[in-house]
Amino acid sequence: MSDTELQDGLVAATARFDRAVARLDQSVKNLGSRLRQHNRIEVDTQRLVHERARLATELDKTAARAKRLDDSAHEVSRRLVVAMETVREVLAKAE
Repeated sequence: MSDTELQDGLVAATARFDRAVARLDQSVKNLGSRLRQHNRIEVDTQRLVHERARLATELDKTAARAKRLDDSAHEVSRRLVVAMETVREVLAKAE
């Protein structure tokens, strides 16, 4: 092998090495970008989980209040029926 062939081989190997280092550098940059994006998604996910829990608690409280109101409405309705029957009985006796 001549000095020229060795020199050409060395130049080619150096060029391949430089391209490999450039690809590695780009891969590291891409990985960093993906990690930052993953971290943002993780933070957003945690925020959504917290919001969902808060909304579920609020919904449970509202549902309980709605049930109490419904029960109260039924009781008021029952008492009105009893009162109307009492008034009818009193009016019937007065006739």
